[in-house]
Amino acid sequence: MADAVDIDRANPSPPCVIKVLGVGGGGGNAVNRMIASQIEGVSFWAINTDAQALAKSLAPNVLNIGRALTRGLGAGGDPRVGRQAALENQKEILRICEGADMIFITAGMGGGTGSGAAPVVAEIAKGDCDCLTVGVVTKPFAFEGRNRMRQAEAAIEELRKHVDTLIVVSNDKLLRIVPDNTPVTDAFLVADDILRQGVIGISEIILKAGLVNVDFADVRAVMKDAGTALMGVGTGVGKNRASDAAVAAISSPLLDFPIQRAKRIVFNIVGGEDMGLQEINEASEVIYENADDNANIIFGALVDPTMDEEISITVLACDFDSDPSVDILAEVEEDDYLERTKDPNFYKERRKNTQSPLGPDATLEEARIAITRGFKKPVSSSDDDEQERNRGLRKFLRRFTRRGD
Repeated sequence: MADAVDIDRANPSPPCVIKVLGVGGGGGNAVNRMIASQIEGVSFWAINTDAQALAKSLAPNVLNIGRALTRGLGAGGDPRVGRQAALENQKEILRICEGADMIFITAGMGGGTGSGAAPVVAEIAKGDCDCLTVGVVTKPFAFEGRNRMRQAEAAIEELRKHVDTLIVVSNDKLLRIVPDNTPVTDAFLVADDILRQGVIGISEIILKAGLVNVDFADVRAVMKDAGTALMGVGTGVGKNRASDAAVAAISSPLLDFPIQRAKRIVFNIVGGEDMGLQEINEASEVIYENADDNANIIFGALVDPTMDEEISITVLACDFDSDPSVDILAEVEEDDYLERTKDPNFYKERRKNTQSPLGPDATLEEARIAITRGFKKPVSSSDDDEQERNRGLRKFLRRFTRRGD
């Protein structure tokens, strides 16, 4: 007879060990936002060549890499320095990764530390420690310069070799969403928030018990050696909130291509205590209808009393027929850019095309809502009453004007 295993029910610890490693300045900022969100069951590390940035980090665990090489002054925007700094501290990085089942490596690509060190950290996590390794990174804004974009593209290609799954968020897509009057610091906060959503969405699928549970083995089956992945978060309110959330998740304005070709998908539905079985079915149908016919789809459902009347869906899609390269699109856009800069109307047209559909007076919170709701604003009952009154007034005015004729 097998020995019984004692479980501390008073202080249960998650059997799956998940660590989030923020590499470089962008990765460290994303980790700070995750910590502020109070994610339970996940341990955080900030890894950087910049000792000053680490001193300001909210992460309980920090590692200053390349101390002999950079003296804690940063990588100077050079990925080669970032890589050498990580190699200098391989043993420390190995100790961080040991014992983890899943490791998220988050970074902003294009700089020195994130671009150079993140692939080294990933190689240690996956190759030496056999962790399920997921990269969640951002590409720089176009205004940060072409050199930074080229460094980001090269770093993403290198990172892709050493992770199981790679999620890439283009900051330039945010430029088309955030309001025109958004301060640059707030625009970067939105980018950090997208990284946070990716990590939270996947972690909660594993760590939180729900109506339909998804364990780590399920997630590993979907994400192991999956290559490029798409991550979408959608929310919905009102009568069709479940299907609206699902549609918003798979058609996020931050996605580079649709999920139709995905052969592996994991998604999680979170709603309040009033979430019904029919709603779960409606949301699931939207995902199934838009995936590959033979896709391996795993889903979880979780009740969260704090959700009130809102439903949230996180979708992770991977394993595509061919790995669509965003780099090719970037090269085409750059060639087009070089050609069109000769046109005197180029800048006027580009400015018009990158204006946010939310208008110049929208708030940052409205931008965040637009990303997850597909620019659909919830209609309250008071709005319905107001619309009905307006329709009645228009009918009355039409009758009045006809009498006048």
